[in-house]
Amino acid sequence: MAVRVRADLATIPTYKPGRSPAQGAATWFKLSSNESPYPPLPSVSEAITLQASMVHRYPDAAVEELTRATAARLQVPSDRIVFGAGSVESISQVIRTVAGAGDEVIYAWRSFEAYPILTRGAGATPVEVPLTADHRHDLPAMLAAITPATRLIIVCTPNNPTGTAVNPQELAEFVAQVPPEIAILIDEAYYQFSDHPDAAVGLAIGREHENVIVAHTFSKAYGLAGLRIGYALAPQNVAEAMRKVALPFGVTNLAQAAARASYDADAELTQRVRYIVAERERVASALAADGWRLPRSEANFLWLPLGEATDLGARTFEEHGLIVRAFPGEGIRVTIAEDEANDRIIEAASRLKGQGG
Repeated sequence: MAVRVRADLATIPTYKPGRSPAQGAATWFKLSSNESPYPPLPSVSEAITLQASMVHRYPDAAVEELTRATAARLQVPSDRIVFGAGSVESISQVIRTVAGAGDEVIYAWRSFEAYPILTRGAGATPVEVPLTADHRHDLPAMLAAITPATRLIIVCTPNNPTGTAVNPQELAEFVAQVPPEIAILIDEAYYQFSDHPDAAVGLAIGREHENVIVAHTFSKAYGLAGLRIGYALAPQNVAEAMRKVALPFGVTNLAQAAARASYDADAELTQRVRYIVAERERVASALAADGWRLPRSEANFLWLPLGEATDLGARTFEEHGLIVRAFPGEGIRVTIAEDEANDRIIEAASRLKGQGG
């Protein structure tokens, strides 16, 4: 007789990572995972190398040095910062801290694919609120979806995969209308690429509301996706509870050292981010000139709402040596990357438009 597993796990979709090019293939570009096209800066690589000789030791479970540095940069108390293995693990900590069986978690859809997986994994019920016709969060509808069972609302801004952002005023008005006992998680994995790059919008709002949690990552702008490190800024009682459900020793010493070194390389990293933003605007302008009507992206990717032509679109991009993230029946997300890859995006999209995509 087989071992019994939780019956409700049958309702959890399997997370589908961005597909990689076939091994050995020439001149392929992987644009399916929103990764940085740049390798670590020399100073960051050096920090990783220095820590490599210490991997036989457990890392600092409290992430003390990096927490202090982050608290100083953001001007928040250290006890409100909780690190995890990427912001997705921080989001998991938040969900498991505030929601369980019989509770509801509200988020926009389509949005980050991990939300329904993490919600159901915690035993809670996902409540998906469709995006507006222009691919943005429908904040009034999200407010209307609140019930006595609601424990958490997630706002992904800029939104993955559509790239659209909730502007600061909209977000502030929304948060003010949510009952204070309901937690609001603002997922800002891509905020450095937005039109408000100087400060995380969620951080400013979180200073005014004790039910706001903000998730950040080092995977995107900092280019440390392979090391898995992110953090959440949370009210003190929530942060304390998050540490109880966190994976022990979940943030490696390699990741901690790389993140700390990245802080010291701000100027160089900012140049990289600005270049990616400039390339995003170049590609978006070229597609607009070719007749595409895309939602305004404030992330490091573009969203092509192809609907039933999504499969055709994915094949067309693949014929140009580009692996993109296709959401069947909905659209394609394509990451801004190396110059050559970005040129191919323009070429593939032009061909697709000619095919009626």
